[in-house]
Amino acid sequence: MESDSQPPSYSDDKPPQWITNILGTAIGLLTLTLPLLAIASYSHSNINVIPQTPYELSGYE
Repeated sequence: MESDSQPPSYSDDKPPQWITNILGTAIGLLTLTLPLLAIASYSHSNINVIPQTPYELSGYE
């Protein structure tokens, strides 16, 4: 049984190269910026820090 048909070519199913470049860049930027935005949203600039007094050494005066 001879077959003159060629195997299916998958090159027609691929999106253009520029679309994959843009998509890869967008995923990379989201990967880098989303964690920074999440950290920035949970860190508050008006944090009340309790001042710690230095230890007083009694008996060494």
